Amino acid sequence: MVQAGLKAVLQYRASVGFRAQLEAGRPDWLALAIVDEDDRPAFAREMEDADVLLHVLEPVTAAVIGAAPRLRLIQKIGVGVNTIDLDAARAHGAAVCNMPGSNSQAVAEATLMLMLAALRRAVPLDRQTRAGLGWRMDSEVFDHVGELGGRTVGLVGYGAIPKLLAPVLRALGAHVIHTSRTPGGEGWHPLADLLARADVISLHVPLTTETARLVNASSIAAMKPGAVLVNTARGGLVDEAALVAALRSGQIRAAGLDVFADEPASASNPLFALDNVIVAPHVAWLTPETLDRSIHVAMENCRLLRDGKALLNRVG
Repeated sequence: MVQAGLKAVLQYRASVGFRAQLEAGRPDWLALAIVDEDDRPAFAREMEDADVLLHVLEPVTAAVIGAAPRLRLIQKIGVGVNTIDLDAARAHGAAVCNMPGSNSQAVAEATLMLMLAALRRAVPLDRQTRAGLGWRMDSEVFDHVGELGGRTVGLVGYGAIPKLLAPVLRALGAHVIHTSRTPGGEGWHPLADLLARADVISLHVPLTTETARLVNASSIAAMKPGAVLVNTARGGLVDEAALVAALRSGQIRAAGLDVFADEPASASNPLFALDNVIVAPHVAWLTPETLDRSIHVAMENCRLLRDGKALLNRVG
């Protein structure tokens, strides 16, 4: 049965540009409410008659789902659905869909940026140069920089993002190895072997009960001394206390992190006090190009929902 119209709610602090992209892509039959993540009362009001939730980062709990009687689709803007209570959605009768590939280019580029920035100590160099101290900074900083060329980069997971990264890394002269659930293929190694071989380790796996705290005191001890860690996947993959200790001791030379165990990350996070860490607030995915691709998928799924047809990329 075809419905006349639907209402969707986006819970996100959308920029002016993002709002304009949404409005340009929104069909006339779809009402759209955009609510800041911090405005809980407004979000609750808008969800009372919402058919669709456009989900970015704020957790979609059983309480959120239960307070939305008309909710029939939770559309993840991105790929990871670990922030959605899938059991509650299923019990409620709400489909859950994601967008594989929509942000792969953006995340691959951001991952490369973090690798280079961590290796070249971009943060302290930037800060000292702005202070007029670029030529007078501690010369030992330069004992800890390095190039990607000639290094072994280990990609943990081998989906769309690492497959985009691998040829770029090789073009820069890096040796690329990877691990994944399916053994085999050029450059595949078991995780333990990868940790022992890689100079740079980049995480590209979903957060599950099996991968939670994949990087911990034990796995860090198994890494090559002075390795660099990059994480643009999920913060829960890393035991942050163990990472802080390893960064302080030098077991890990540097880290580039876009994600954290608790988000939004607090200013008191011990990682933020370390000069050998470069951080970003879970925005590796966030570019206008990603949003264009995401809006197209979201609007198409809203149309399919309205028309009673099978949804794209249904995961729950």
